[in-house]
This record gives sequence, C-alpha cells and structure tokens, in this order.
Amino acid sequence: MPQLSLHGVVKTYGQTRALDGAGLDLRGGEIHALMGENGAGKSTLIRILAGLELPDAGQITFDGAAVCLTSPAAAEGLGLRFLHQELQIVPALSVAENMHLAHPYPSFGFGLVDWRALHAVTLAALDRLGVTHIDPTATMADLGPGDQMLTRIAATLIDTQGPRPWAYVLDEPTAALTGPEAERLFTALHTLRAAGHAILYVSHRMDEVLALSDRVTVLRDGRHVSTLMRDQVSRNQIIQDMTGRDFATLYPPANGEVGGAPLLDVRGLQSGLLRDIDFTLHAGEVLGLAGLSGSGRNHLLRALMGAVPRQGQVLVKGHGFGQSPAAAWAAGLAYVPRERRAEGLMLHQPLADTVALPHIPALSTAGFVRRLWITRLVARLAQAVRLKAQNQAQVAAELSGGNQQKVLFARALAGPPVVLLLDEPTRGVDVGAKFDIYATIRGLTAQGVGVVMVSSDLPELIGLSDRIGILQGGRLTQIIPAEGLTEGALLALCYEKEVA
Repeated sequence: MPQLSLHGVVKTYGQTRALDGAGLDLRGGEIHALMGENGAGKSTLIRILAGLELPDAGQITFDGAAVCLTSPAAAEGLGLRFLHQELQIVPALSVAENMHLAHPYPSFGFGLVDWRALHAVTLAALDRLGVTHIDPTATMADLGPGDQMLTRIAATLIDTQGPRPWAYVLDEPTAALTGPEAERLFTALHTLRAAGHAILYVSHRMDEVLALSDRVTVLRDGRHVSTLMRDQVSRNQIIQDMTGRDFATLYPPANGEVGGAPLLDVRGLQSGLLRDIDFTLHAGEVLGLAGLSGSGRNHLLRALMGAVPRQGQVLVKGHGFGQSPAAAWAAGLAYVPRERRAEGLMLHQPLADTVALPHIPALSTAGFVRRLWITRLVARLAQAVRLKAQNQAQVAAELSGGNQQKVLFARALAGPPVVLLLDEPTRGVDVGAKFDIYATIRGLTAQGVGVVMVSSDLPELIGLSDRIGILQGGRLTQIIPAEGLTEGALLALCYEKEVA
C-alpha cells in the first residue's frame, strides 16, 4: 500500500492549467521515476508535494488519511526531503559544518563545540549512506557537485528529535554530475531503497530511469498518462507516453540521395592528437562522427571553428578563412558546443544577446547596433526552432535545458550557415525537445546546409546521419554509409584496432 498518494490534482495559473488530474504515489523501498516533457507539470506537482503550492482540486493522503501540505514545514513533518540541482550549501564551511546546518552542534556547553563528536556524527551519517571517501573536515567548496549532493543526503540521516525522513525527491540530480559522481549517487540511492526509503526520481535521462527505477510515471500536458512497473516499460513506450507520438517517427526521414556540391573540404588537418584528417562534406548532407572518448571527435569540431590551433587546409565553398571563431562564423560555419552553459550561453543576459553575439557586424550600421534588427531576427528564429520563452529579454539561465539548446540553434541559424557543426546537439534535453531539434536539422539539410555532428547517442548518430566517420586515436580511419548500420556494428568499428 502506498504511504503517500496524490490523486486528481488540479492547478491553474491564470488561463494556464498546469495540472489537470495528475497523480502519483510513493512507497517505501522503491525508486519511482517521474517523467514528462518540459511543461508536462512535473515541477508543479513537486512544488505541491513540497508545500510550496496549494492544489485547486485533488486529494493528498498519507497512510490512508487525507493531509494538506500547506507549507514546506508540513512536508518536512511528513518525512519528505527535497534535493534540487542548486544545493543549499555554505561553500566556506567544512563538510561537517554544512551537514549540521539544520541540526544542533555537539557541545561541551557554554557555546563550546565538541569538534571530535561533530566529526564522528558526520562520519556515522555518511557511513549509513555507504559513503566512505568524503573527509568531514574538507571544505565544502573543494568537493565536486556529486559529493556535495551526497553530503546533503547524508545530513538527513543524522539522528534528530524531529521527524525522520522516509522519502526523498530528487529533481534532475545528475544534470551537473560527471559519470563517476553519478555512479556514486546511484549507489547511495540503492542504499536508501534497501533501508526502506522511498525515492521520487525526476529526470529526462532515459538510460538512468530505465536502470534505476522500480516504477515509472509519465505526465503529459498536466495529465497522468501511465504508471508502469519497470518490467512493463520500455524506451519506446515512455517516448510515446510523453509525446503522444510513435517512436518510429523520432528521426525525420532523410532528404533523399545526397550528392550536392562540396561545402566543406578538409585536407591534412592536424590539431592536438588529430593527424591527417581528410574529408569532404556535401550540400544537404549530415556527416556523423563516431569514436570512443579521447578519439578526437569533439576536438575536430573545435579545430574547424578555430577555437584551437590547427594546421592543414579547411575550405568553405572553396575558400579558406582565418583561424579564429570570428573568421569561421564569417565564412559560414556555425557551431553548437557540447557544454552549452559553459561554452555557449550568456546565462545572465537576455537570450537575444546570445543569439545575436556572433552576428553583431551584420546587425550594425556605422558602428551602432540596430536593436530593432535583433528583435526581428530573434523573433523569426525563435519561431523556427520552436523556442519557448516568456520574451526575448528573459535570461537564458531561466530556461529549461531544451530551450537553452534551442537558443544556441537559433544563433547558429542567424548567419545563415553554410555548414553547421554540432557537438552532442541533444545532450541533456528531454525527448520533446529532441523531436524539435531533429526537425530543425532535417529542415536545414533540405535547404542545402551541410552538417557535421558528433554524438555519443549511437541511435541518434545512425538515425540522422547520411555517412559516419570513425575516429580512432586522432585519425579518421574510415567513412561509411549510415543506412543499414546497427548500434553494435558501429560500436565494433569504434573499438577496432587502429590502422597504423
């Protein structure tokens, strides 16, 4: 029997109905995943669960009795704990001090802290979570995001006189984590589940959900679509429930036989570990780049854009250009980087500024930037990439991951581009945004734009590419047709012994 249930929850903001009969339940000893596109109602449901919003209708029950979560204190009183991407920490304090922010410090009396006891309590709480590599005396700022999250979870396990936590809600917890950090978090979640805790895991990362969860609930347009046990659910089923579209339509069909005029010629390119890179990209073609980590695939795109030094010949429509990002943009190359927050966006500036930045010369006369031109350009591009934002003045940091990525695509389209360089174009976006990005890519190739794309998502690479180049140890060993290629065959090519 579920300990906590939400049923028929309705929430309206003005004319917008954010939730329309949504619901889910939490059970001890279970990881329950919550999925849905941006705007599906996940965040609103969590805010209601946290006591930050009151529902307009619906019922919430705890151990079979109706409850009203009127405040965060009420949610905490039921044993609910919430961990968000932006952790509440004091960077300059130690791990032990941070873990006791909501707990009294062990004391000798007279305001004297018993530091030995403080560290012992901290170690005990970390040990209960199965975490042994974190030093209680370490400064919090010196820890990575993953370890900071582990300390916040462990802090809830410190013995206290107040209500003990039984359920944890994690909202996109791995968004800023490295692979090893995420694995440590997963181990901790399994430890909590084995101890009888309930975990609500909110994520758009399909592989994580399928690997971690016992049940999966999907919302769409504020409504409950499905709740299925792990052995009943599949990637295809989740995508269909989230979007209302069949998985078979995920990758738009190719534009037909590719053999247009050469757009990008690369001869003898060398940069870093890259050696003797040769290829030609044709109009309307998507050339995918596959390779293991460290193969040089991401570095190749940066070299083409002039972001790192290179040697060799790079021609756009038969013409060379200078070795700088500005020269590359001017020549018709456009780049969507892998790390959008660190390399692509001006997070705390209006999104229009990010879109316009590489194109300022074309948007100016006599040294004066024409804001009206920028406004018109961004309005047109926002519609083209299906960008959802309040207005052009909204800062990029306030947008979802999928809409942040669409801002970068809008910037790439502003040129307009001759060749589009895409580095992990759908990294960290939900499946609905993927549909939109794939449609944008296909629309561009239909207009004759050439695309060079790096992706670690092998189905994506196969589904979108016309040809795929294999990189091994900095060398482009072969270029093969994507049609008929399987994930297993492509991975095997990446692992083949490098040709001397």
